[in-house]
Formats: sequence, structure tokens, C-alpha cells
Amino acid sequence: MLSSLFLSATNHLLAQSGWARARLRPHAGRSARLVLAPFAEIRFSVSADGHLADHTSEEAPEVSLHLAVAELPRLLVDGLETAMRHVRIEGNAEFAEALGFVFRHLRWDAEEDLARIFGDIAAHRMVEGGQRVVGEAQRAMARASGSLAEYLTEEAPLLVSRHALPAFAQELIAVRDGVARLDKRIARLEKSG
Repeated sequence: MLSSLFLSATNHLLAQSGWARARLRPHAGRSARLVLAPFAEIRFSVSADGHLADHTSEEAPEVSLHLAVAELPRLLVDGLETAMRHVRIEGNAEFAEALGFVFRHLRWDAEEDLARIFGDIAAHRMVEGGQRVVGEAQRAMARASGSLAEYLTEEAPLLVSRHALPAFAQELIAVRDGVARLDKRIARLEKSG
């Protein structure tokens, strides 16, 4: 199920992006696997038209893409490009580079899909409204995280602020040196006693 969902979604994006299919066409017939550690493995190959197809052969794939399942929320929040920074790619360098480039730059054209259902004007307004909502949510998160950081450093000092960090580091070094001197004294006393 996960494999068919991945292939359907990716092929939908590839259908909207001629440049991506052109980038994959030279690698037609090559196979790869996406490992969503530790739960799933999706095997696929590149078809002659640049789309992805299910790959059921037992042959080892030419490229492996490893992504921890813990990174999937980042994919939903920050997009494919940010999540791809956390993917480990290994195998055939040329094919791996092509896959990595395509996955990093593949974008969903939501407006095109919505236009088929609601019309061009409504789709444009829906996407514009969605972008405003997302932008406002990001600004609200930035404000909330700033307020939380200020609270934790100033009002309920659970964290050390950046400007107090050098002084704290110096105090920590002084304590470490004092403990080392005390340890040497105790060792000398034990030897002499």
C-alpha cells in the first residue's frame, strides 16, 4: 500500500514536471529502493517515459535512498527539499545524483490540480489563501518560540542566554580547575598519610 501511494504521488508530480521526467529518462530500466527505516522498503524503477514503476525483481537495486521515519513529519511541514537533506543516498553515482536532484526540486502544482475541479480563479484564490494561512502559522510559531526562549532564559532561567554563556563557561572552567587542584591535594595527603 505504501509503495503504491508513493509511486502514485511521485508519478503525479512527475506528470506535472517535464524537466524531471527528462532528467530521469536516461536512467530508464534502472532500479532503486527507498528505505524508510526501520519500517518499510519501497522498490521502484524508472520507465522509458521518465515515470516510476513498481520494481519486483529480486536483483539488488542500483541506488538506495535511506530516510528515517522520524524525518517524515519534516517532509509534511517543510517540504521535500528539506527532507531530502536528511536522506542518505548510496549506489550508482550518476543515477543517485539524478534521483536526488529530482526529489529535491519536485514541487506539487496545487493550483493546477484545483483548477480542474473548481476552475482557474477559484483555484488561484484557494492557493493564495492557503499560502497566507501557512505564512501566518509560520510567523506565529516563530513568535511563540521566541517568547518561549525568552521565558526560559529570563523569567524562569532554565536555559543560559547567549550573552551570559561566556561568563558561565569561564565559571565552569574555574570550578573544573578547582576540583582538579583539590583532587591532587587529596592524592598527596593520601600518599603522605
